[in-house]
Amino acid sequence: MSTKSFFLFGARGTGKSTWLERQFEAKHPFFIDLLDPDQEDRYSRNPKALELDVLDKIKKNVPLDWVILDEVQKAPKLLDVVHRLIEKKKLKFVLTGSSARKLKRGHANLLGGRALVYSLFPLSYQELGGHFNLDFFLRWGSLPAIVTAKNDRERLALLRSYKQTYLKEEVLVEQLVRNLVPFKNFIEIAAQMNAERLNYENIAVQINVDNKTVQNYFEILEETYLGIRLPAYHHSIRKSQLLSPKFYWFDLGVKRFLTGEIRSEVARNTFTYGREFETFIINEIWKLISYRELDYQLSYLQTKNGPEIDLILTRGKEKIAIEIKSNRRVDEKEVKIFEDLASDLPGTKKLYYLSHDPHTVQLGTVLCLPWQRFLEDLNS
Repeated sequence: MSTKSFFLFGARGTGKSTWLERQFEAKHPFFIDLLDPDQEDRYSRNPKALELDVLDKIKKNVPLDWVILDEVQKAPKLLDVVHRLIEKKKLKFVLTGSSARKLKRGHANLLGGRALVYSLFPLSYQELGGHFNLDFFLRWGSLPAIVTAKNDRERLALLRSYKQTYLKEEVLVEQLVRNLVPFKNFIEIAAQMNAERLNYENIAVQINVDNKTVQNYFEILEETYLGIRLPAYHHSIRKSQLLSPKFYWFDLGVKRFLTGEIRSEVARNTFTYGREFETFIINEIWKLISYRELDYQLSYLQTKNGPEIDLILTRGKEKIAIEIKSNRRVDEKEVKIFEDLASDLPGTKKLYYLSHDPHTVQLGTVLCLPWQRFLEDLNS
């Protein structure tokens, strides 16, 4: 655990509060829950109350190693007080949030390097260990409450509540959009567009808004940690921005609830299974890159004729190209197409073909691996 103040960002329901309770249980921190309406009202109206409360504890010789502000975006002006207390009193803070949008757009004090920044995601393949079940993961996702729910009926209720809470607490109350109706329609369409190239104009027509509003809506999803936009790779950043990105939802259970698919299992050897498996792998890689601070940039390779490379990890001149297949066996023709596409990538590169095939085999310049081994290697 960090010995320096830090932000901990992540979508609602990923377990930030539970993690904090376990990590800091023996440290007896001063904990402020800004989801509590009374505490939010008090500190929002008078941010200096935080400093007065802290100084009062210091005066009374109360041990005060850490101060935790849970959901700090609810009262962003507190960050000026936090800044002052870090500088003057050398206190350590944990600042959690499920939305960076209000902080960024409101020009909140992000402490200028005085606090580290971490992210928390739904449970990962490695975290679940022996309890991991891919079919369950592809259908229900891995939010902690979903994983520990007693039955499917309870899981459905939790996902229904998640959607309602997100729209009400994160979007409406925080005034992220002026009109909730088109945004409600948007998130259902955005869920249907998971793992596909985004066409802002088509989405705008469907929900009766302009293109800029649709792009803004996707920014809201990213800044509330509900997904990642994967840009199309190009060696020129300017040209990359002109190509269509993809969007991957952070959790398949939430995504499948929004599309209405949640009541059915994900049948193997179908297009849907392949799409969900691709989403799962990209999310797992995204989690590992964040947790292990690997500093890779994520993109995908878009071509004019249709074929794509699912994922490219870039770090300086190093490039890792990854093809993700839900096949039970390595398809040599697919591997060859992938290898030919990747030949146009400049710089040092490694090519991986990930599938359910339990064997490891080198075909040309492509290393074909079981998906589990690739994730374990990335985590080592």
